[in-house]
Amino acid sequence: MYALAVRATLADLSVDKLNEFLSRAQANRGYALGPGTPIATALAHLNLLDGDRPSHAAVLLFGQEPQRWLPTSGVKCLHFHGREVRKPIPSHQVYRGTVFALVDQAVDFVMSKIDRAVGTRAEGNAAPISYELPRQAVSEAIVNAVAHRDYGSNASVQVMLFADRLEIWNPGELPASLSPERLTRPHASIPRNPLLADPLFLAHYIEQAGTGTLEMIALSREAGLRTPSFRQDGGSFVQTLWRPDPATPQVTPQVAQQVVALLRVATEPQTRESLQGAVGLEDREHFRKTYLEPLLTAGWLERTLPDKPTSPNQRYRIGEKGQWWLTRYYL
Repeated sequence: MYALAVRATLADLSVDKLNEFLSRAQANRGYALGPGTPIATALAHLNLLDGDRPSHAAVLLFGQEPQRWLPTSGVKCLHFHGREVRKPIPSHQVYRGTVFALVDQAVDFVMSKIDRAVGTRAEGNAAPISYELPRQAVSEAIVNAVAHRDYGSNASVQVMLFADRLEIWNPGELPASLSPERLTRPHASIPRNPLLADPLFLAHYIEQAGTGTLEMIALSREAGLRTPSFRQDGGSFVQTLWRPDPATPQVTPQVAQQVVALLRVATEPQTRESLQGAVGLEDREHFRKTYLEPLLTAGWLERTLPDKPTSPNQRYRIGEKGQWWLTRYYL
């Protein structure tokens, strides 16, 4: 990976891309060098020089045309309407550019294909926008693939969006000290490509504490989604983020924790007032439209007197589907 980039010279790097990186690194991490630093000085400081030539990592980070030197370093993004790889492929893009551009383009591809919801201005001047997959979780998964892939492989990173999931495949295997199961618990950061990982950290694309997979898990759970899964598939490492089950209501990050609180209270029959209190809302109509009716319709809540919906003795308790969701994601 870090052998001399064949025939690449400093002239094959982009001063503008380097200056953009130095500006971000200085602003986000307090990096010592700033825009305008001579390119040879900056690369030497980042350990990206081999003699007077740039390394492969330097080309991937700041090259004018990185794929000229490393043809399979791009990212392939595919969108399928179903749950398996089948032709025709509705959308297929091959992205090229620096590792920063690859991450940005691949994340934008995914976010442009999934559902989003626009909330109300009840909590501020701007209406909040939430996606069915948390953007930060998508970004973490794609950055992981680009940063930790085996660049000696002839395969590329593949980002595949299916009806029920997002899969990100990258060539390479986990270090011997890590396993897919280990990634679900606190673990050490062991970058395959440290000379890529350091600049990605400085530009605030990744952290260096081994928290990427844990962040994906936490963000997915907060959004009411299944826990992400990780597996080794032959010579590729696969990360899977699960999209919402269409049979269940969309639980956005803004309301997921309130739904959890409501369902936990509803393990015993409760009045509407007590459920409303569990989510901390004063507006009765907002509670009815946002929580009570969607959860009743989906079967996450049920009435104790289903034949008398307006009875003053009406109570509400968690339904079978709500219990399944709560147990699967939060218990």
